[in-house]
Amino acid sequence: MDRHWVTLEFPRILKRLAGHTDFSGGEALALSLEPTFDVREAKGLLAVADEARALLLARPDFALGGVVDVRPLADRARHGVTLQPTEFLEIRNTLAGAERVQRTLTQLESRFPGLADIAWRIAPLPGLVEAIRRILDDRGEIRDTASDELARIRRSLRVTQERVQDRLRRIIAAPNVAPYLQESLITRREGRFVIPLQADFKGHVEGIVHDRSSSGATLFIEPAQVVELNNTLRELKLAEEQEILRLLRALTAQIGQKADELDHTLDALAELDLTLAKARYADALGATVPNLLPIPKTLPQPQEGNLHPGTVIRLMGARHPLIDPEMVVPVNIDLAADTHVLVITGPNTGGKTVSLKTAGLLTLMAFSGIPIPVDPGSKLSCFDRVVADIGDEQSIEQNLSTFSSHLSNILSFLELADGRSLVLLDELGAGTDPAEGSALARALLEAFRQRRSTVFVATHYPELKLYAHNTPGVRNASMEFDVETLAPTYRLTIGLPGRSNAFAIAQRLGMPTSIVNQAQGMISGEELRAEDMLNDLHSLRIQQAEARDEARRAQEDVGRIREDLRKRLANIEREREQVLQAAQELAEAEVQDLRDELRSLRTRMMLTPMRGVPEALDEVEVELEEVETDISRPKPLMEPSTSETTSDVGRPLEVGDSVKLVSVGIRGTVLETDGDEVMVQAGSIRTRVPRAEVAYVQPDPAIKPESSGLTLPARPASPGIAIDLRGQTVEEALQHLERYLDEAAMAALPWVRIIHGKGTGKLRREVRQYVGAHPLVASYDVAPLAEGGEGATVVNLMTAG
Repeated sequence: MDRHWVTLEFPRILKRLAGHTDFSGGEALALSLEPTFDVREAKGLLAVADEARALLLARPDFALGGVVDVRPLADRARHGVTLQPTEFLEIRNTLAGAERVQRTLTQLESRFPGLADIAWRIAPLPGLVEAIRRILDDRGEIRDTASDELARIRRSLRVTQERVQDRLRRIIAAPNVAPYLQESLITRREGRFVIPLQADFKGHVEGIVHDRSSSGATLFIEPAQVVELNNTLRELKLAEEQEILRLLRALTAQIGQKADELDHTLDALAELDLTLAKARYADALGATVPNLLPIPKTLPQPQEGNLHPGTVIRLMGARHPLIDPEMVVPVNIDLAADTHVLVITGPNTGGKTVSLKTAGLLTLMAFSGIPIPVDPGSKLSCFDRVVADIGDEQSIEQNLSTFSSHLSNILSFLELADGRSLVLLDELGAGTDPAEGSALARALLEAFRQRRSTVFVATHYPELKLYAHNTPGVRNASMEFDVETLAPTYRLTIGLPGRSNAFAIAQRLGMPTSIVNQAQGMISGEELRAEDMLNDLHSLRIQQAEARDEARRAQEDVGRIREDLRKRLANIEREREQVLQAAQELAEAEVQDLRDELRSLRTRMMLTPMRGVPEALDEVEVELEEVETDISRPKPLMEPSTSETTSDVGRPLEVGDSVKLVSVGIRGTVLETDGDEVMVQAGSIRTRVPRAEVAYVQPDPAIKPESSGLTLPARPASPGIAIDLRGQTVEEALQHLERYLDEAAMAALPWVRIIHGKGTGKLRREVRQYVGAHPLVASYDVAPLAEGGEGATVVNLMTAG
């Protein structure tokens, strides 16, 4: 493996990844995994790993259980080495598992096309599975039915064995043998049935001695009477073994013929296992899939001395995958569009090296198709090369110092670095004279910048901070340090160089002020200017952060106010539409009732002779036509008023005042006042609104109630031929009905219609009971179906004769 990857501890990542595999094939693939530097291939691997996460979320029980890497067995079969029954079972179980996996993933191809593409490479070989099942049972035993010859041999074996045992049972039961036996039992030695004879009575039973007990007191003898039967049994046993061997060789030959298909199947299963392991490892890390970006084939032209190659590194909330998730501090490694060299400074053990390794390690993981522990939206260019000089690589054999070791390592890849390289340098120039080391560090860093590489460098040299501040494309970064607690926070701040905390720490630890002041006086003027510049930058950064926070808070306040106003306007508009809709429905209902009333009146007038008033009848007819014309052209509910003026009168509103609801433009009448709220009747709608939302309407004296021009002096005005009592209580309805019947009788109406609705029927019963006892009512009946049916009652009034 590339030594730079080893430096970044990539093998440790692979070992953890391998721990999530299901079988040795996937484990081997995980341990040998290498990054690809082809952007399309890397994106494809990440996409399939993301599919695997979705699959495990939808099917948590999905796994490659029972699968074994049988490629070595297939290779032995290919070379004619007979396999053992347990090995055949491993092949059978693996092929059965492969068939199950392929069936599941191909059925889900529309949801998981990448996984299905791997699954289609599986060759399940059902014929081979069936051949193994036909010969072997689940315990690895050869079935009697494996072949006709084996079935015949085993039948003969059972018969012969029963004959041998039967004859031996008779022998051990014989009176001339039983007293000499150690026990009355039949056992086996070297595949032949024998009986245990006491050693002292060896000559009393004729036969062949096959074994002696450890104490020497018992001889295991094969009586002469069963020697021939045992010989037959042994021959049958040898024949059985030969037939089994023949069957296993034939089955091995079949597997050898399918060895290539088995290899392809195991390759596909291993790839699936690795992909599922990536998904499980990603879940354990809380990882996401970054957006991989190609580096332009032709690097962009330098801009005003900035040699940026067009690479992108935006790792937000990046966590080192080898640090305990409960302990790791996320860092934002986000290079600005004009930055390709980052100089990181800060205290020892402050996290500089961890930040370098995090950037490099996550890059290698992403290029290997492993989701990385970063926040969503992270981006990363697909570099061609990742090189690192991190840690003490001193070689005792080469007798190289730390400085020499680092320098030799850097020189090994200096000439290879280009605009498509990611270079990670830890403690550049360390291990030698500080002045010379600082100069050499700046020269090396400038060399990498001229090669347009993307570089992360950790250093303690203040000169590199000034270099980063004054050089296009180079930017400072620092690891934060809490002077109060004397502990690093492990947070990376890009754009702000690390400050020297040595004097502050010394004072916190109790060093006398005189010594600290003397030490400060020994610093050179250039170093003091550098430190002053860093202090100024630090103060400016704090001011910018405070201004940014203030602007963000103001923006959030404006956003909240805007959202609140939007919601209030939406509610007002919704209420306005509801009021208008209710008013429209009420108007339409009243117009329809009026039309029905006019239609009934015209019919009644045509059927009822009215002697002596023909001219009045003609006038009524004309009036009816005018009314019908008016109601056929309903006016809009809300029209700009030209005859009314609104004002906010100085006196409080009183009951009966005309007002307008400002938010919806509807006119109404004040029914009740209650402090800062008023109850307004608008048509049939009553609503309680704040006083500020209504405006007083000045009555216009020029507007007079319209008159129909029809005068019938002989009769009072008609109350109409119908009254609607719906929505009223029984008491209210009867009061209105009483007044209405009086007015109808005085107007000499022959009949009227009372609309009470159906509802629960209570109002209908009370109305009919009331009119049945009324002195002005001649009779009543249910209204025709077209005029309301059970919802209305027609009442015939008394006439004057």
